Amino acid sequence: MLVFISVIQILLFTLFGLGVIYLLVFAIAGLFRKKIKYLNNGNYRKIAVFIPGYKEDNVIIEVARQALNQNYPPDLFDIIIIADTFKAETLEKLKELPILVNEVSFEKSSKAKSLNKTMESLHEIYDIAIVLDADNVMANDFLEKMNASFNAGYIAVQGHRLAKNMNNHFAVLDSLSEEINNHIFRSGHRVLGLSAALIGSGMGFDYKIYKRFMSQIESFGEDKELEHKLLKNKIRIEYLDDALVYDEKVSKSTVFINQRTRWIANQLNYATKYLWEGFHELFKGNIDFFDKIIQHLLPPRILMLGFLVVLNIFSILFNNTFWTISWGILLAGCLFSLVISIPKKLFTFKTVASVIYLPLSFFLMLISLFRINNAKKGFVHTTHSFNENKNK
Repeated sequence: MLVFISVIQILLFTLFGLGVIYLLVFAIAGLFRKKIKYLNNGNYRKIAVFIPGYKEDNVIIEVARQALNQNYPPDLFDIIIIADTFKAETLEKLKELPILVNEVSFEKSSKAKSLNKTMESLHEIYDIAIVLDADNVMANDFLEKMNASFNAGYIAVQGHRLAKNMNNHFAVLDSLSEEINNHIFRSGHRVLGLSAALIGSGMGFDYKIYKRFMSQIESFGEDKELEHKLLKNKIRIEYLDDALVYDEKVSKSTVFINQRTRWIANQLNYATKYLWEGFHELFKGNIDFFDKIIQHLLPPRILMLGFLVVLNIFSILFNNTFWTISWGILLAGCLFSLVISIPKKLFTFKTVASVIYLPLSFFLMLISLFRINNAKKGFVHTTHSFNENKNK
């Protein structure tokens, strides 16, 4: 029995140890990210801003209005609302705005299907495709900065998505998670010469390349499928820290569970789907693609942190000194990597007060683990609400 427990402990220590080292390396690297300012030099491309939504009647009208407020030549960008299962009165109000509205309907809805059907119906020629979520609000200079990055030669760019609302403890924790991701998986990766991770919104692509790759995708995790295709073709993904998109953060436990269930299901799916291909690409020198597979294998941070706390308590009570110190070092390393990844502006009393809700978040993540089979069966919709942006 003691031998079995020792083997399990070694395996867990190896799993969490590799995860902590990975986070530490890129968290430290992210501290050295320099601000890069790309210039437009009078070269403005035609941009299609896609905003797909499924039953998003309560947010889409205000989002569409705000999307028009861009410091960019009005004749060089179109706001395209993709309306899946919207109410008639919502569609009428949308069509009063100077935007394009494309109605779609599917037996089984997905963001990829909506985007592909819309691009097939468009006759306008665009240079850049911007993809937003139905609750996203772009900063007024977002399109200008994205266009400048394409002038610099990039053809896939992830903008800086950050919280629009911090109206309760869940929203604050979700905001922290987003910014930690930005620091580790975007800034840190770019410092070390690797691609930034895509988020699913606030993204820009060369229109022709985006349309070609998306036409091969119908899955519910379309952003990750797209990311794999870009990386396999050795297309580097840039990260613009100053191109801001404000995103609605979860405010309810039910929404949190639905969202995390979908994320974990996608992560496990791609970890198994591309594992061996990742090693094959590594032997071909494609480190970017292999790194993406490593990310899929990492335990979600809340689960990692929660299990490390539990294992430390167990170790203090039952383990010898060596293992107690070893688990303590891992926990300290994990905490350090997360703390240095949080922007200084978020070190507030509200943030500290929200930390006490981390155990609840850990418990909800455990619930999500047991619901991932539901996510594999079909589209798990995250309901959005509209809160006025307090961060501009």
